[in-house]
Amino acid sequence: MAAERRLYVGPSLRRLRRDHGLTQADMAADLEVSPSYIALLERNHRPLSAEMLLRLSQTYKMDMAALAGDGGSDDVARLQAVLKDPMFGDIDLPTLESTDVTTNFPGITEALLRLYTAYKEEQLALADRSAEGPAGDAAQGPDAADPVAESRRFLAARRNCFPVLDDAAERLAQQVAAHDSIAAYLKARHNLRVRRIPSSFMVGSIRRLDWHRKELLLDDSLDTASQVFQLALQLAYLEMREDVDAVAAEGTFASESGERLTRRALASYAAAAILMPYTAFAKAVEARRYDVEALGRQFGASFEQTAHRLTTLQKPGHERVPFFFIRVDPAGNVSKRLDGAGFPFARHGGGCPLWSVHQAFKTPREIVTQWLELPDGERFFSMARTVTAGGGAFGTPRVERAIALGCSAEHAHRLIYTQDRPGPESATPIGVTCRLCHRTECTARSAPPIGRQILADDIRRTSAPFGFSDA
Repeated sequence: MAAERRLYVGPSLRRLRRDHGLTQADMAADLEVSPSYIALLERNHRPLSAEMLLRLSQTYKMDMAALAGDGGSDDVARLQAVLKDPMFGDIDLPTLESTDVTTNFPGITEALLRLYTAYKEEQLALADRSAEGPAGDAAQGPDAADPVAESRRFLAARRNCFPVLDDAAERLAQQVAAHDSIAAYLKARHNLRVRRIPSSFMVGSIRRLDWHRKELLLDDSLDTASQVFQLALQLAYLEMREDVDAVAAEGTFASESGERLTRRALASYAAAAILMPYTAFAKAVEARRYDVEALGRQFGASFEQTAHRLTTLQKPGHERVPFFFIRVDPAGNVSKRLDGAGFPFARHGGGCPLWSVHQAFKTPREIVTQWLELPDGERFFSMARTVTAGGGAFGTPRVERAIALGCSAEHAHRLIYTQDRPGPESATPIGVTCRLCHRTECTARSAPPIGRQILADDIRRTSAPFGFSDA
């Protein structure tokens, strides 16, 4: 008869204890064991017995399979994703070894994951600074203390995915569901009454928390999706601040504004995760084949909120299609940029005018699809649409922008938008930005590529705005 398999659940047990806000001594008292035994279990120095598994299930009202079947699978998936980096390409790293490291040395695993994240963040910072000038002047580049660039680097280094916030938001969403709405939950849990009042009384704010009167005030010119999002955002500040602080503490910021912007981005991430909980949303995207409008209706979110949430579905072990996201105004200024699909955004200067995101303003609120092909032959699928911010009342300023959501060609078949459409062979040749694109015959070019000599003889010019030497 085969020997009974030993069950080591150290990381899962530690996560369970922390989720309940318990110390090792507290848990030991609940389970009627010694604190040292809990410590041994969490370090994987002792296997979890069937009796203890049953006691945990009864004490904390949890499914035994949730603990017994995990074994640190999230950490295993995270470590395996890190080890796929080309930097480790010449090292033989069997899957079984990474599983053993995660199971037996959870502390070392966490240290490696933090170190790799810090490395990626610094690589992005170096790329930004190098783009500004010589290496000797890197520290003086505009991005060195640019808070927006700092926040973008922080999100990009983590692929805009924060499982800690997703897990906490999912638990909070379950509590909210028992009260039918966020407004009802705020009243029951925090004794806060939600009031919608005219913009003239909000003095430029769209949300205000009045603790004295126990009221949460919202600008009544906000549409329904925006009002619900603001309620979720306030709830995130009230009940997920520690989680947001813990994630933000992993970053290094050169400016206070950069850190504040990042915390605001993380709070917004948490709010979206409350409205669109990871498990339910990840299941829905597959069922609806990533139909952004249908998903928005199902979860009561706007088109932009839903598209933004799609870029976050990279929780290790539960990944969905990796997307990139960009938001631009009619002048081509980028106000939001998120990359989870390896798309080479232009970090400086404008993007390619042949990309349909810049043409979406001609057909407001209509989804425009396009296959894209970069100079290196890599192909992506993009869908773009205009979105509107502001307005909601006569005379209230309204801002129109365009957003694009896209993925690599290898994943595009999973999207409803490619159904009965031409394939990647119809891709539009685009560049990252004119200064980096060597498609010399492009009629939409606004600047010559770096390193190409321009011909001054205009007799030899074609329809392209520049003529170039053959050298």
